[in-house]
This record gives sequence, C-alpha cells and structure tokens, in this order.
Amino acid sequence: MKRIILITLLLGSTVASFAQSNFYQFAIGGGAGVTQSFTEVPKHATGIAGYGTIDYLFTPFTSLGLEFQKGEINGGNVQTDPLNRQFINSYQSFSINGKVSMGEFMQDHYRGSNNWIRGIYVGAGIGVIKNSPVYTVHSVEDPDYVYSMQASSSEVYFPLNIGINFFFPDHEGFYRYVLNVNYQGNLTLGEGLDGYDDSKVTFQGGKPDIYTYFSVGVKYNLGRMGLSKKTFRQY
Repeated sequence: MKRIILITLLLGSTVASFAQSNFYQFAIGGGAGVTQSFTEVPKHATGIAGYGTIDYLFTPFTSLGLEFQKGEINGGNVQTDPLNRQFINSYQSFSINGKVSMGEFMQDHYRGSNNWIRGIYVGAGIGVIKNSPVYTVHSVEDPDYVYSMQASSSEVYFPLNIGINFFFPDHEGFYRYVLNVNYQGNLTLGEGLDGYDDSKVTFQGGKPDIYTYFSVGVKYNLGRMGLSKKTFRQY
C-alpha cells in the first residue's frame, strides 16, 4: 500500500510539472507604421511614425508596458478644403498600456494550426501626446469662421489596441522572438492634434481629435524567468 501511495504521489508531481512552463518576464520591441487623422479637418491624410516598447509579462499572455511614438499625423488640403486648411503634426507620445491575449483563456490542448489564435490580444492605456503642428490657412471665404491656432500643445490621450503576436522559439525552445501586428485607435482630450479649434466658433466645445496607428514590429523577450500554468513552451 505504501508503494502504491508513493508511486501515485510521484506521478502526480510529474504531471503537475508538465502542466507548467517557464517564460521570459520582460520584452523590448520596436517597429514602424502608418498614422491617419480623424479631426475637424475633413481630409484624413496619412503619415509615418515609429515606436519603441518595454513590457513586463505577468503571464505569457498578460502584460503591462510603456510605449513611445514619434512621427507625423497629417490632414487637410489647402486646395480642396472648404476653409483652406492643412496641417502636419510632428508628434511624440508616451503611454502605459495593458494587454491580454486569447491564450490567457484557452486550454493547453490547443495545438497545430490553431496556435496563432493564442496571440490575438486587446488592450487599453493612458498617455500624454506632445503636438507640434504646422498648419496653413489661406483666404478663408467666411470671415466669421475664425480658428484659434495652437503652435504646440500637450494633451492626455487614451490608446485602444487590437493585434496579434506570432511567437518564435530560440535554440532552447523558449519563445524569445515575437512578430507583432497592431492597430491602435487614440482619443485625445484636446484640440491640438491638428492645430484648429472649433470650440471658439461653436462655443459648444470642439469634437475630440482622434488618430489611428497601424504598425508592424518585433519584440525580444529577455530577463528573469517566470513560471506559468500554461504549457507555453509547447505553443
């Protein structure tokens, strides 16, 4: 009887060890992509921006990180806009983002062609954006329609993320390399994104300025190892 109990305990501990795996708890990354403006200026032009990230992983599929962006947000056209508006915003932003992937809620027996589903994630955060718009106003046909111009500003904004991570193992079988595709919508609490302020005209407050950011980048997992109940090495 003692032998049976001992063997049972040994098998139980072995199964438990297979049900856990190690993962790197830090990740650094960077990439580039395309921005698009959605402001009071009707033409939603595109711009180019780059980014860098540092993330802490609570599990292989849940993280909290810092993101820095730098690039351009553009909009308008002095030739076609009814009020002859056009802007180029050379912006910088810094935000804190939390993300949760599908793998956090999936069972370990998902294998094969379904593995990529684990990398799909959503996230949200808060940050500060520094706007430096160069804007153009030529002869405005309506003299009563006056804008309050802003040379530069800093505003709070809220990024919302949806994307997917593709994981690649190193020679030891741990998932150290990540290819990331992300789509981010950003809601700003101000009028500085395009440099034009409709609130001075309507006296009802201008519409919030929004920009989107589609990016592709890479991440490198490193640092100390964490222990997960997910069999992440068998991803």
